[in-house]
Parts: sequence; C-alpha cells; structure tokens
Amino acid sequence: MMKYELGLEKPDPKRATKSAQNIGLSYVVGGMVLLSPYFFVSTPIEGLKLSAIVTLLCLYVFGFLKSRLTGINSWWGAVRVMLIGAVAAAAAFGIAKLFEG
Repeated sequence: MMKYELGLEKPDPKRATKSAQNIGLSYVVGGMVLLSPYFFVSTPIEGLKLSAIVTLLCLYVFGFLKSRLTGINSWWGAVRVMLIGAVAAAAAFGIAKLFEG
C-alpha cells in the first residue's frame, strides 16, 4: 500500500535505532527548553508564565519555518501554529483544573 498508493518505499530497518535516538534526543532538548524558565524564577506561577511565553515563541518560530518550507504565507502559518498550540494548552489546563480536588 505504501508503495502503490503513497509512492513511499519500505523503511530501512537498519535506520530504526538512529531514528529512535533522534526522536528521543529531540524530546529531551525540546523539553529542557520549555522547562528552563522554572530554573530562573522564584515561584512556580512565574515559571509557568515565562514558560508559556517561551513556548509561544517556539511555536511561532516552528510555524514560520514550516510555512516557508511548505510554501504558504509565513506570517499566517506561524500565527496558526501558535494559536493551535495555545488552544491545546488551554484545553489541557482547563481539563486539569476540572479534575483538581
């Protein structure tokens, strides 16, 4: 199906370890970028605010670069990715508040 419908070749099993390492390293580095504001402030609420700002900036940059590569309007693509991330974070925060004792 991958070859005939999507035009993709079968993945090379020798690359699985390298792909897993790349994904794991990206996860750790990305997590540290978003958690780093907590190391520089005195209260968790300040850390949350600063982390939210850093996250929105990262989403904007990612959206901008993604839009440039895909050929759509860079500004609108960046804002779109940032807004989707903000809505997802707000929904997760709201759900956590619902289950908070």
